[in-house]
Amino acid sequence: MAQRPRILLTGWFGFLDGEATAGDVLALYRMRELLEGAGLDHDIGWSPGFRPAGPHLAQARPEDYSHLVFVCGPLHGPQIEELHRRFAHCVRIAVGASVVDAGSPAVTGFHYVLARDAPGSEPTVDLAARAPLPTPRPVVGVILTHGQHEYGARRRHARVAEVVTDWLSGRDCARLELETRLDVHDWRLSATPAQLEAVLSRLDMVVTDRLHGLVLALRAGVPVVAVDPAEGGAKVTAQARACGWPALVPAERLDASALNHWWDWCANSGRALAQKVGARFRRGAMPDGADGLLQALADGVPQAAGSSSRRTNERWS
Repeated sequence: MAQRPRILLTGWFGFLDGEATAGDVLALYRMRELLEGAGLDHDIGWSPGFRPAGPHLAQARPEDYSHLVFVCGPLHGPQIEELHRRFAHCVRIAVGASVVDAGSPAVTGFHYVLARDAPGSEPTVDLAARAPLPTPRPVVGVILTHGQHEYGARRRHARVAEVVTDWLSGRDCARLELETRLDVHDWRLSATPAQLEAVLSRLDMVVTDRLHGLVLALRAGVPVVAVDPAEGGAKVTAQARACGWPALVPAERLDASALNHWWDWCANSGRALAQKVGARFRRGAMPDGADGLLQALADGVPQAAGSSSRRTNERWS
């Protein structure tokens, strides 16, 4: 009776200095699904740089396996040649890989090469195309500032950015770094407000320490986890109050617990409130500074220096 195969799956995502691309890992998931469906025993050899918890390719014992399956990527280079030497007793198969030089030892060392593209052969669809469909993850825009020096000693911008980005790295979401600054020369930035708003309207959530990050997200009806980077609160706090938006974390109380609380709120009841706020913006139901402009123009030039400031202060006292 033939012994059941035991298979080690790996790829460029298994080498210490290799890359773990989304396409390569999805190709791996396609192979894993195939082997699980066939009831075949298998392990995955990861790179410690990408998956610290392992299991790691470098620690795999060749004698534990009957087959080595290399998934996706180009077949070239000393890393793959070393795999042939290390797993010499295994049946070695490359699946969904690109063959550039059919005579390369990295290619000829495999017993079977099921290529996605190779000289003289018809290409096949990449393995990632038929990988299992994942559960959708939220798409989160991240809008942070490292400037605003006008706040002097109250600036907590560096710490805010560090805490927020460390926290975000642990959330299972698709992160998209955005910038409210417009630039007609840098292709990475929006050139018009409409371009930025087109992106914001497609997000599930925004995390920001910028006033306009808060306002533009709410304008698009997208919930926001806002952080005020100035100790004691400044314009972000004031704007959140003006908009009636509760998901605000002061710099001096910023930690993962506070961020998680508002994340969960934004992912649930915060969605409806963001849409209501955005609708109120569009209806003109919230006053802004422009509402008093025509009256100020009609009043003429104040006679006494500073009188306009007093008038503004009296209005809001």
